[in-house]
Amino acid sequence: MTLNTATILNYKNIAEARLEFSPKLNCLIGNNGQGKTNVLDAIYYLSMCRSFTQATDNSAVIRHGEPYMMLQGSYTRQDTPLEISVALQRGKRKVVRRDGKEYQRLSQHIGLLPVVMVSPMDWDLVRGSGEERRRFMDLIISQNDSEYLDALIRYNKAVEQRNAMIKREMRDALLYETVEAEMARHAALLHQRRSQWVEQFLPIFMHYYTAVAGDGETVRLDYKSHLNDGTMQDHLAATRERDFILGYTTRGIHRDDLELLLNDYPMRRTGSQGQCKTYTIALRFAQFDFLKANNPAVPTLLLDDIFDKLDASRVERIIDVVSSDRFGQIFITDTNRTHLDEIVARHGGGHCLMHVENGVITTMKGGETA
Repeated sequence: MTLNTATILNYKNIAEARLEFSPKLNCLIGNNGQGKTNVLDAIYYLSMCRSFTQATDNSAVIRHGEPYMMLQGSYTRQDTPLEISVALQRGKRKVVRRDGKEYQRLSQHIGLLPVVMVSPMDWDLVRGSGEERRRFMDLIISQNDSEYLDALIRYNKAVEQRNAMIKREMRDALLYETVEAEMARHAALLHQRRSQWVEQFLPIFMHYYTAVAGDGETVRLDYKSHLNDGTMQDHLAATRERDFILGYTTRGIHRDDLELLLNDYPMRRTGSQGQCKTYTIALRFAQFDFLKANNPAVPTLLLDDIFDKLDASRVERIIDVVSSDRFGQIFITDTNRTHLDEIVARHGGGHCLMHVENGVITTMKGGETA
């Protein structure tokens, strides 16, 4: 899969840009805060119908003082041209179109254009709450499994319904049993698919961690779920009175977590900055391999400022990994031209080099848009 061109209008600090990309390596150079990450985020938005960096407020991606934003991407997917557009006005719902036809449900788009973004925000995977790690699992599995995504949406709606009933102090046992049966049905599928995913994902992740960190450190992922011990309905029935007191549903698949371990100790407590950065980069590289193995389209790889906080040996190993031919189209940002030049030299394929300053993107001489 290749993103050939992109048009960006009023997206964050980018007023207007029309960009042509190499099907192989695309490097964006510039100082911090100039808009390099925003270019990658716009590409991510075209794939996932949401920003990677803005978790909640959709209007936050619209350039300050402007009433709307628009993104357009021209792709080649399995030798077939594909046009994707996203439009968002303040106070209105976003509109996503494929070849000019609007999606009725945004979930229909997820998985069509698989994407992996490696970002400094990945620190939250280690130090953040379980919600961050659940989102990590959900985004990966959903891009390959539409049944999973549908079950996740329906389960979350059922949780919202049960929480609303609790807040209204409703006590009808039959009504709770009806809603909880719906939750349990979808929870069983989600738990099964998450368990299978962890089993398949772990050896890939371990391989990449060693590739970046070298020998001497061992990593593991443990899937924590209430459904590891009892059914969803059993847990809900056992905690219903406590839920009435607390005002929300305290047990269920929406409380799952993924424990990240380094040498059998929790990563969030023992990992140095360099180890945490290595850990998250390995997770994202493993995400790429998993999506590639389970999707007919090769994912787009977005690498944002990945060398910060790493020692020279780990930087060298990452450059080796990124320069291999296992990846498809790559977009990479850095403030250090030396890193990008080394990757270009080792990659050996076509490349495009762009400079970003105050939201203006300029193709530089020496970049090849092959």
